[in-house]
Amino acid sequence: MPAPTISYLICTMGLVMLIFVMPFFYAIVVDNIRVDMMRMELKEITDYVSNTLANLYFLVNSTDSPDGPLEKELIYLPSTVENSVYIVNIDGSGGTASKITAYLKDRTSVEVDAWLVPGLKVGEDYSIESGRRTVVAGCSRNGTGVYVWIKYG
Repeated sequence: MPAPTISYLICTMGLVMLIFVMPFFYAIVVDNIRVDMMRMELKEITDYVSNTLANLYFLVNSTDSPDGPLEKELIYLPSTVENSVYIVNIDGSGGTASKITAYLKDRTSVEVDAWLVPGLKVGEDYSIESGRRTVVAGCSRNGTGVYVWIKYG
């Protein structure tokens, strides 16, 4: 008679543990999926900014016009990513622009990069914070090089 009772207790304890432990692991999986979705959305943003700056660079470099800047409004930038504010930077070293970086303001571990065309230099404005404001990307050429920037319009 004790064998069925012990089996019943073991199975009951197993079910109770499963009921209490399963939501914890489920929450971890849901959070990982959410972070992956945030990274994918930030990657689209950095690719968009990088491609826009590359196109402006090719336009500035292909003309013999004076040193006038070219600017383009970034109309497809979302105001938030998963209800979080994000920051977009033009990163580089020694004044040379090498990549576009975007990260969440309240969760800096969620960060992505997109590389820029080689040979660009960082302009005066190199960082924006998302919101409802208009953002403009720009490129200009002068005697010292080709400069790129991102600013509020």
